[in-house]
Amino acid sequence: MARKETTGNPKSSKASLPEVNFSDHGDVRYLHLGSPWVQGSMLIDKPFEIELEYLQRMMVWLLFLDAGAVATRHAMQLGLGSAALTKFCHKKLKMKTTAVEINPQVIHACRLWFKLPADDVRLQVIQADAGQEVCKEKHLGSVDVLQVDLYDHEAAAPVLDSEDFYAHCRQALGEEGIMTVNLFGRDSSYARSLEKMTRVFGAQAVWAFKPTREGNTIVAAQRQPSRPDRTQLVQRAETIESRWGLPGKKWLRLFKPVD
Repeated sequence: MARKETTGNPKSSKASLPEVNFSDHGDVRYLHLGSPWVQGSMLIDKPFEIELEYLQRMMVWLLFLDAGAVATRHAMQLGLGSAALTKFCHKKLKMKTTAVEINPQVIHACRLWFKLPADDVRLQVIQADAGQEVCKEKHLGSVDVLQVDLYDHEAAAPVLDSEDFYAHCRQALGEEGIMTVNLFGRDSSYARSLEKMTRVFGAQAVWAFKPTREGNTIVAAQRQPSRPDRTQLVQRAETIESRWGLPGKKWLRLFKPVD
């Protein structure tokens, strides 16, 4: 995705953090962190929909839950990006939603340019290091859906990608909890990342998509492994499409257990 037609450019308040900017191309607005790499996007006329395919796939956890229970669950995002997942969980799914973002200017940009609502009784955006925040006792066992998308401005490899980090993520999940992770990197880190997750969660609990055309691979890991039968998955996929406009039936062709 080509860019640098930048119309906004607040400076980071910390020298170690990249500047945040955005570019508009047609009906889509893109978020950048001091480089041409796209860190998120928004359909300008539909700000609460999810525009990028890989972010849509981060919602694959919906295949593991009954639709009627979704609004009673707690979703947490590690890495805000353009707030697409946070907005969708909060506005479309009506979930309790918590987002963790280290860069205060990303939070500011999302509220200024990407229609992120102010905090309320169901929404909390925390400025913090995700690796430190997910360890806190208040989060242990409290998260039903954990969405991890942590990349620096060069988008080379996940910023947090250790077994210890994935273990802390697992501890934050409730018994039926599920984590989805975006794996993308020019250094071919996917296999190593998948191996770490498999060691922490167990091979029976880990599922993965085929890569997108851009090279993003979404992996899901369950706190407790389950294997829904085909009929159940098809029914849920149809509900996901009709109720929330996400391509659930397409997911079934591309999403498989790793073991």
